[in-house]
Amino acid sequence: MTDTFTDWLRARSEPDWTATVTHPFTEALFEGLVPTGNMRSYLVQDYQFVDDFLALLGSAVAKADRYSSRLVLSGAIGVVTNEENTYFQRAFDALGVGESDRVHPALDEATLAFRELMSDTNARGSYPEVLAVLTVAEWTYLEWAMRAPAAPPENFVHAEWIALHRNPDFQRWVTWLCGELDRVGAELDERERARCLRIFQQATRCELDFFNAHWKV
Repeated sequence: MTDTFTDWLRARSEPDWTATVTHPFTEALFEGLVPTGNMRSYLVQDYQFVDDFLALLGSAVAKADRYSSRLVLSGAIGVVTNEENTYFQRAFDALGVGESDRVHPALDEATLAFRELMSDTNARGSYPEVLAVLTVAEWTYLEWAMRAPAAPPENFVHAEWIALHRNPDFQRWVTWLCGELDRVGAELDERERARCLRIFQQATRCELDFFNAHWKV
């Protein structure tokens, strides 16, 4: 392949990829125009991924083929459990989200589908397959966040969600994820590449479905 493995995966995940990173939800987010009810439901559902995402990161640590990769992946766990979790709690306070909706909300179909993919990949996926799901989850968010204008919206719930996904540390993390998937992807045979592509496409579709589920105005 002349392109990198991740370029190859992304190109074959169109049009869902572009629809995700240019979604109307994100366009409204940039202007601080996401209705409160939509933002509330979006964050409540998104928070339900945290446990599965941490488990997937743990799976990546266990399945990684070298120590240096484990160190980077372990560092990402700290970010999710600290900076990102702090944002969620502050946003929930501002949006009036009660304890039951923080911990045990009714789950949307889109949330259930993505959690099922994460859980299945955690249990049965190879290291490259785990990386494929992680890369979609993080790379799509970096791509939409990098499209935001320089001036942030006034509401911190909107502004800090964008900042979490475009700051230099997050950019370095996504660059590393893509590079790591490129590295291990170069060693895969045709069947293994096809499996990674299927999972990458499925994760991309899950991201698009998730945005669609919370853009009902």
